[in-house]
Amino acid sequence: MTAEAAVKYVTEIPEEEVSRVSEWINSEEYKEKNFARQALVINPAHACQPLGAELAAHGFEGTLPFVHGSQGCASYYRSTFNRHFREPAPAVSDSMTEDGAVFGGQNNLHEGLENAYTIYKPKMMAIFTSCMPEVIGDDLTAFIKNARNKGIVPQDYPLPYANTPSFNGSHVHGYDAMLLSILQTLTEGKKIEGRCTGKLNLIAGFDANTGNYREYKRILKEIGIPSTLLADISESFDSPLDGTYRAYPGGTPLEDAADSVNGKVTLTVAPYASAKTFNWIKDNFSGKHISMPTPFGVEKTDQLLMTLAREFGKPIPESLKAERGRAVDAMTDAHQYIHGKKFALYGDPDYLIGYVTFLLEMGARPYHILCSKGTKKLEKELQALLDGSPYGAGCKIYINKDLWHMRSLLMTDPVDAVIGDTHGKFMARDAKVPLFRFGFPIFDRVNLHRMPLIGYQGAINMLTTICNKFIDIRDETCDDRNFEMMR
Repeated sequence: MTAEAAVKYVTEIPEEEVSRVSEWINSEEYKEKNFARQALVINPAHACQPLGAELAAHGFEGTLPFVHGSQGCASYYRSTFNRHFREPAPAVSDSMTEDGAVFGGQNNLHEGLENAYTIYKPKMMAIFTSCMPEVIGDDLTAFIKNARNKGIVPQDYPLPYANTPSFNGSHVHGYDAMLLSILQTLTEGKKIEGRCTGKLNLIAGFDANTGNYREYKRILKEIGIPSTLLADISESFDSPLDGTYRAYPGGTPLEDAADSVNGKVTLTVAPYASAKTFNWIKDNFSGKHISMPTPFGVEKTDQLLMTLAREFGKPIPESLKAERGRAVDAMTDAHQYIHGKKFALYGDPDYLIGYVTFLLEMGARPYHILCSKGTKKLEKELQALLDGSPYGAGCKIYINKDLWHMRSLLMTDPVDAVIGDTHGKFMARDAKVPLFRFGFPIFDRVNLHRMPLIGYQGAINMLTTICNKFIDIRDETCDDRNFEMMR
């Protein structure tokens, strides 16, 4: 008996019915039904809070992310980072099971803290929760206090913790909650009246592009501004392969993070991924506090550089002016390949604003803009960008929708390309348009997280990636008569 003959399907579906449904889900009728659903989410364009919390934890020196919850959840966060960065993501879990769900997870937490502290010797453990302890109402404050009183960890050992329920918010909110707790823990009692470090504190937010972190540091070095990049993952997830395994490569030094409370300027370039953290900073950090969009494209990069020059009394160096000129030149050389093209976009709020800014600068149309965890504030900010450009006319914003909604849009109101993460590859293939993989996570391509998207160089990188793909498509689809050397 063949394997095929051994399979007995519970329900036989005629090929005609499969074809009928396949065509129907591309129709306007189906789109209306799709957008009418309320209780079901299909392929959301976001991850869960604890995943974001883990990324924040990885950004600090010698820090071990500690998941208070089930082992399966911890494996999901780690494997997601493993696949995106193709690097280890060392983290531990106290492995709550059925017993913990009934009696609470304090015993798991205490045993896990004792083992992790003894075996892995981290300088700090950052604790965050998954669904199970949040559902049963575990009290982390009491659990950690009891752990200190029992001598499981020293009284002065830093144990920031955040409640990050997976069933609420997104990875962006989890990142914000963990970053806030880490800064509260490290800066406690460190504020000194009259002291100023003279440094810039920079918050990049949930950004899984290690190239962006390096670009921020390079730009600041060019201008001559001393800085502390809070939650710096540039080495954590992009360390050299030299034969030595390091459990905690890179990260913001804990001493620098503690002294950040006395900084000259604290700047967030991720207003949506650091909202709670920045509100707390405004009440507790010395110096000036500034919030601005992620510097995608020329205009937003100009805004960043002029702000830095003003606040630190530094001239913008000729090297960065030359970079700007090269970016403008590259945009001029390539604008004809992107001008007027329609794009569908999805991703995190801060990145979406960056995509829209960049596309409008190039005369392209951000036609469908989707955020699966957004707010009215985000919608208004995006709409203001669209209203400020003639290329924004007719473009629409979809807040709290998912990628199955986006598929309906692609099939009924087509675009020329899609911008987003790997999860959009199936709908892009169905729509027969290219997917430009920016953002997080990217599983099916290599080294894209090393290519900066911010700053003038980032604008050149995005432009080059997009325009060359359109030229590739033209070459691949044209007839022999139009297959030419010059494009």
